[in-house]
Amino acid sequence: MILLKLFLSFFKIGAFSFGGGYAMLPLIQEEVIEKNNWLTSNEFIDILAISQITPGPIAINSATFLGYRISGVLGSIVATIAVVIPSLIIILLIAHFLNKFKESKYVEWTFKGVRPVVIGLIASAGIFVAKDAIIDIKSLFIACGVFYIINFRRVHPILALIIAGIIGGILY
Repeated sequence: MILLKLFLSFFKIGAFSFGGGYAMLPLIQEEVIEKNNWLTSNEFIDILAISQITPGPIAINSATFLGYRISGVLGSIVATIAVVIPSLIIILLIAHFLNKFKESKYVEWTFKGVRPVVIGLIASAGIFVAKDAIIDIKSLFIACGVFYIINFRRVHPILALIIAGIIGGILY
């Protein structure tokens, strides 16, 4: 029963998320923490951190890690497949009909309408993670420093992650 619930939850996440993995985070949070009580907020943030540093898309990584945490190896397989299937179906349909509708104003308007929603979902995920991840002045310092060096000094995000890890190791 838990595997079916896991499949349906991650299928819904995959079906109704637009804009990539970070845009999925509010939906994952709703399903995993608030609706099903599978994890606490802190456990979720830890899994997000692991998902971000692991090679591959964050949506698939987080589904895999969350599925494993909820129901072991079989849970990770079920959650990963469930989150990928909707995108696969949608891409196949788009590829089939794209040539016919690529000049349509309605398609253009739809994509323009989805963009602000994606930004809102990503901002929501960032605020959710920041609420539990910024726990004191030291973590606020690290977060602001990383934001500054990535956005204003154009430091590569991987290098910023390494720097933040070293600073975190020293401060904590």
